[in-house]
Amino acid sequence: MFLKNDTEFICKNCGKKVEKLGYTSRDHCNNCLYSLHVDITPGDRENKCRGLLIPINVIETSKKGQVIIYKCKKCGSKVRNIVAKDDNKEEIYNIVKRYTMQNI
Repeated sequence: MFLKNDTEFICKNCGKKVEKLGYTSRDHCNNCLYSLHVDITPGDRENKCRGLLIPINVIETSKKGQVIIYKCKKCGSKVRNIVAKDDNKEEIYNIVKRYTMQNI
């Protein structure tokens, strides 16, 4: 079950203050797109891992639009988060470009 948990925070990767999203749970930095491995169910903040989630790719899905694929630096799990409307478009492009170059 989705739990709305829209709070501002300081990004553990780039140090930017990330404002509330306003329409759903804010779950990643809109500047560098990094996140923390804090949820089991979206918004619950009950995952004990707390590792840094590194964005490794951005894909297009038919139902949810763009989705960021993360890999946890601590436990290695892969996690997906929907791209927010205020996410850094240049960084999305850079993530896709890096992924493509690594997989050619």
